[in-house]
Amino acid sequence: MTEKSTHFGFKTVEEAEKKKKVGEVFHSVASKYDVMNDVMSAGLHRGWKRFAVDLSGVKLGDSVLDIAGGSGDLSKLFAKKVGATGSVTLTDINASMLAVGRDRMLDTGLNVPAMQCNAEALPFADNQFDCVIVAFGLRNMTHKDIALKEMQRVLKVGGRLLVLEFSKVWQPLEKLYDAYSFKLLPFMGKLIANDAESYQYLAESIRMHPDQETLKQMMLDAGFGKADYYNLSAGVVALHKGYKL
Repeated sequence: MTEKSTHFGFKTVEEAEKKKKVGEVFHSVASKYDVMNDVMSAGLHRGWKRFAVDLSGVKLGDSVLDIAGGSGDLSKLFAKKVGATGSVTLTDINASMLAVGRDRMLDTGLNVPAMQCNAEALPFADNQFDCVIVAFGLRNMTHKDIALKEMQRVLKVGGRLLVLEFSKVWQPLEKLYDAYSFKLLPFMGKLIANDAESYQYLAESIRMHPDQETLKQMMLDAGFGKADYYNLSAGVVALHKGYKL
């Protein structure tokens, strides 16, 4: 790769092109995103998200930043945790995804501001949030190291970062998981969202994402004083937790 190139799934592209292509993927799937999540994971994503919220340590009155929050599943759960005295801010770089999340917050009567922003340059002050979460979004970011440093910057001392993301599956399941990812997933994408290509990219992007130990080290390199992770569903997904000490 050249200095200005990066990965888009298995392809090597210019950084600016990746940003455009990722944007096109999520503009395309926004309206069917939640339905596809339920189908792809057989509803397991809801349990993964609840586990993340339960492990966050968030309490009444806390402030939470939901990065790449998309359709707002986690913002909704966190809003109930922090209550009227706390705050949740929903962000996403993609306008189509953010619109879905904003509308969902309004429909459920939750006071959750929605802001379009890039995780690599967060428009928030240092030491602002008790908890930052990014779920199924980090792997789409071009400069993950920069994004992690930004998340560390906006956390208060004692704050926690939660990264919920697809990861490296348990080795005996690899062949079955590959067959599901590269054959069934694009087929379901075509059937439900009329978009096989976007789900082909999503399958590829999972394979290009750092494994559990690599991401843990990246979090430590970004300035977190402590980091650990929990494998969920045999490593299909991992929840990383970093502490700002």
